[in-house]
Amino acid sequence: MTTTSIHARTPTRTLGSAANGTALQVSALGLGCMGMSDFYGQSSAAGSAAETDAIATIRRALDLGVTFLDTADMYGPFTNETLVGKAIAGRRDEVVLATKFGIDRDPASGARRGVNGRPEYVRRAADASLQRLGVDHIDLYYQHRVDPNVPIEDTVGAMAELVAAGKVRHLGLSEAGAATIRRAHATAPITALETEYSLWSRDVEGEILPVLRELGIGLVPYSPLGRGFLTGTITSASALAPDDFRRSNPRFQGDAFDANLALVARVRELAAAKGITAGQLALAWVLAQGDDVVPIPGTKRIAYLEENAASAAVRLSAEDLAALDAAIPASAVVGDRYGDMSSIGR
Repeated sequence: MTTTSIHARTPTRTLGSAANGTALQVSALGLGCMGMSDFYGQSSAAGSAAETDAIATIRRALDLGVTFLDTADMYGPFTNETLVGKAIAGRRDEVVLATKFGIDRDPASGARRGVNGRPEYVRRAADASLQRLGVDHIDLYYQHRVDPNVPIEDTVGAMAELVAAGKVRHLGLSEAGAATIRRAHATAPITALETEYSLWSRDVEGEILPVLRELGIGLVPYSPLGRGFLTGTITSASALAPDDFRRSNPRFQGDAFDANLALVARVRELAAAKGITAGQLALAWVLAQGDDVVPIPGTKRIAYLEENAASAAVRLSAEDLAALDAAIPASAVVGDRYGDMSSIGR
């Protein structure tokens, strides 16, 4: 397997299906923008040097053909959409813009107020996102988490009204379970499911991925680099910023961290033998899972963006894939994906 020049244009893939009217062409890799504003330490506050760097990273992504941008109203909270809007000003036609609603956060304190899928909230959230982004439509609008207290038909019905109004082009779900996906898709066509998927998070393969393929729904893996762990650059949880949420993540703590670090060491060895980075190998593995799979690795830095983009040209043989499966068996990763898994996979 080989890499390509970082100046090569990123190829495209299709989420959804022409057969059910949900086809959406996107870059084969997207850019997750969450970490520019939240969760991973220093955020890109308005007017800061970090904001300038984040905007430059997004614009470099567009230059490379990484035009599928992922944000959400709750990132910041509420500041990440504004950041993305600044970055794409004057270049909207180049971008496939995805954002999310449903995790309700207090604007003043940032405290989470729960999951909200009520139709009136859906409409209000969409209008607020459009204003922050500075655009007249959202290309792909996800429900961030399923509200157990609101029938999915009611939520998706309100989302479909946004499509009819021209405010949204395509609909998506995030971290939804198989039965919920079926009910949602029966209410209005769903183009994509966003969920965690990587070499060390493979639960989706059991029930979710077969349902997506049956229904013609694309998969958008977030954290395809295992929250940075699979790059091999994280060797100590104590080196993370004090406010980095990974410090409280079960996979980054104690014996689990040490066990998972040993798994990543095997990935680094395989990558070195191929002349690429561990991160590129991990992304190439996700890309090799199907043409309906579009990972959205996040980064704040141009250098890492360019490294990630180059993974689109990496080709893995059957032997490469078998070696990776042996290096990180699906059952070998230690620790849950989140400290609280109660809102996952509904």
